[in-house]
Amino acid sequence: MCKRLAPLLVVLLATTAPADEAPPPLSVLVLGSGGPRLSSRASVGNLLLVDGKARVLVDAGPGTFARAGEAGVDLSALDTVLLTHLHVDHSAELPAFVKARALDATEPVHVRVFGPTGNPLFPSTVSFVEGLFGPRGLYRYLRDFGAEMRVSAENVPARLGSPPRAVTVAGDIAVTAQAIHHGDTPAVAFRLGVGRRSVVFSGDVDPSGLASLAQLAKGADLLVVSCAVLDPPGSPEALYQRHSPPKRLGETAASAGVRALLLTHLPPAVSAQKAQVLASVRTAFSGAVTFAEDGLRVSVEAPPR
Repeated sequence: MCKRLAPLLVVLLATTAPADEAPPPLSVLVLGSGGPRLSSRASVGNLLLVDGKARVLVDAGPGTFARAGEAGVDLSALDTVLLTHLHVDHSAELPAFVKARALDATEPVHVRVFGPTGNPLFPSTVSFVEGLFGPRGLYRYLRDFGAEMRVSAENVPARLGSPPRAVTVAGDIAVTAQAIHHGDTPAVAFRLGVGRRSVVFSGDVDPSGLASLAQLAKGADLLVVSCAVLDPPGSPEALYQRHSPPKRLGETAASAGVRALLLTHLPPAVSAQKAQVLASVRTAFSGAVTFAEDGLRVSVEAPPR
């Protein structure tokens, strides 16, 4: 890591903390940092850990369930899933996580799923979850497979310009959802806070959604955002209708005043040009910048008083 990044505002842990050390109050475990093309990375997904306990799953792309197993995480407290959008590389492994909760629990389980409203191309999150776990759903057997299982869903308005919406989840986690823009795909971003610590997950966002993302991320300690393209003309022109280039991501992070940036959803072309990407982000943003890797743990540090 270059010297100018030494005063990190996040603490990167390659492995779990020793047993005699208390886990950080708030941290992010990267389950998947790639997608949607075939690569050695799992597709996008993250776990939010509160005092070391997995509490919230943010996206669940292919491969994320195996990465959770490799990390040895305890899913017994996982009761909330946030889906930024319903592309396969962000949502396909939701049933695997639900099944794991049913098999490991000894009491009835209620998992709540929040995600965007739909359009003619995509179902709403409520319809998506009902199609998987409802009375006529593909995986309806899970309701009584292991512990009694209930999976409910709630739609978040995904029209750009919709006001921020508070999402009620169990425990002491504050969640706010905000519509962003991802081409023709309904998409939302989420801000999660525990005490004085806050982290924002944006998923995929095109340039027209960056102002909305900056509004949601104002003053956040960590912004987790997809970095799936190079600056123009480094990636196919059509991709810029769905994704934001690194320079614009750096400008957005600076505008929002976030303290640290975690770049994820890295295709091989971006992974091969990290120095170029970092230099581009650095034209506007001076905070800590980290490229996500599967299994990376990031401790979200509270701002100084």
